[in-house]
Amino acid sequence: MKNFGGLSKQEALFEKSKFVVISLPYDQTASYQKGSVNGPEAILDASYQVELYDEELKQETYKLGIYTYPHFDISGKPEEMIEKILPVYRKLLKETDKVLVGLGGEHSVSYAPIKAYKEKFPNLSILHFDAHADLRDGYEGERFSHAAVMRRVSELCPITQIGIRNYSIGEVPLVEGENNNIHTYLWHEHLPLEKYHDEIIETLSDTVYISFDTDGFDPAVFPGTGTPEPGGLTWYDVTSLVRKVSKISKIVGFDVVELMPLPHNKVSDFTAAKLVYRFMGYAAQSLKWHI
Repeated sequence: MKNFGGLSKQEALFEKSKFVVISLPYDQTASYQKGSVNGPEAILDASYQVELYDEELKQETYKLGIYTYPHFDISGKPEEMIEKILPVYRKLLKETDKVLVGLGGEHSVSYAPIKAYKEKFPNLSILHFDAHADLRDGYEGERFSHAAVMRRVSELCPITQIGIRNYSIGEVPLVEGENNNIHTYLWHEHLPLEKYHDEIIETLSDTVYISFDTDGFDPAVFPGTGTPEPGGLTWYDVTSLVRKVSKISKIVGFDVVELMPLPHNKVSDFTAAKLVYRFMGYAAQSLKWHI
C-alpha cells in the first residue's frame, strides 16, 4: 500500500499520526467524462514528489504523522456508497481527534464524510470550492448525484461556495436568492477574491470542513478534471483564502475530489497532491498543533 508522501512505516503509524488519508475512488454518477475513480491513486503517486518542507508555512507538516487508510470497497449505487463510507468516518471521528482527509472520486463522495463530521461537530460549516453549484435536487433520477451533493449537504449544515461559474435554471433560487444556509460567491462577481475574504469568513462558523472540487481551478491551471469550466481559481486564490480561514476557524477535515488523471500530463495530479499537503499544514496551524 502506498503511504501519502512516500512516508516510511514509522512516519505513517496510525497511533502517532494527526492525519488520516482516506481514498474514495468512485465515479458512478459522473455525467461528462469518467475517470475520477482513478484520482485517489494518482494523488498518492504524485505525493511522492511533493517536497515535505512546506515553503509557505515554513514547516515539515509530515512530522505530525500522516496515516494512509487501507483501501475499502465503496462500489454500488450512491446510497450504498454512502453507507459504506459512513461507518469508517464515524468510527475514526468517535475514537480519535485526527483530521480525516478524503481523496475523491467524484463529488458525491463528500456527503458521507460531511454527515459524519456534522454528527461530531454540531456547529460545522462547509467551505466549498467548485465551478458548479451542485445544488440540483437530483440529477438523472439520482438525489445523491455529484450534481446534487451540495443540495444534500445544505440540508445538514451551512455552506459557503467559492468559484462558482455554472449552474442550472433550477438552482437559481438557491444561488441567487436569499438563503441563510447557502452563501454563493459567483466567480465573475467577486474578483479579485481578496476583497471578499473578510465577508466570506463571516459566513463560516468556528469549525470548518473544506470540500474542494478540483474543477474550481481554472482548467489552464488544472486540466485534469471531468467537467472543466472556463475561467476559475488560481493556486493563490485558494491558498490565500484558506490560510486566512485557518487563523480564525478550526479546519477539522477536508476532501479534494474530481481529479481525472490525464495519461500524459501530471500537472493536475501533482497540484492536487500539493494542495492536500498544504491543506494539512493549514489545518495543523488552525488546531495549534506544534511540530
